[in-house]
Amino acid sequence: CSWKCCLVPRLGLLPVLVCLMPALYPELKPIQSINAHPSNCICIKFDPMGKYFATGSADALVSLWDVDELVCVRCFSRLDWPVRTLSFSHDGKMLASASEDHFIDIAEVETGEKLWEVQCESPTFTVAWHPKRPLLAFACDDKDGKYDSSREAGTVKLFGLPNDS
Repeated sequence: CSWKCCLVPRLGLLPVLVCLMPALYPELKPIQSINAHPSNCICIKFDPMGKYFATGSADALVSLWDVDELVCVRCFSRLDWPVRTLSFSHDGKMLASASEDHFIDIAEVETGEKLWEVQCESPTFTVAWHPKRPLLAFACDDKDGKYDSSREAGTVKLFGLPNDS
């Protein structure tokens, strides 16, 4: 039989890891809970290799967790506002994080070093890496920016990295 696992968010704590057998669905059973942040956890992403997951919180920290050991291996603290969104690159080597700060932080996962800082005109609501290329899509709340201020919605933009990154 095959088990499927997911993370279920909870206020002020790292989400509960829940595993289930398809035959038992919809009966979910919590198997682990970790106090990870002093404030609400807002976003969670697994890396494509399955080695790590990252959490973003209202405390403006991004935490990188080892999936097997369930320990925090690194924190990224370059944002000043609550972390709204996270995304791992297709190869799991880069992590993009964003908030109401007017930039997107792109860090090297293994070292925590800042690789790029993508400037934005307004808060960023979501980031997503292309599944096969070093291309980052992101959506900002640009309705009050230098673009078309009559728009009701934000805009989607692309940030491309060199192919050898």
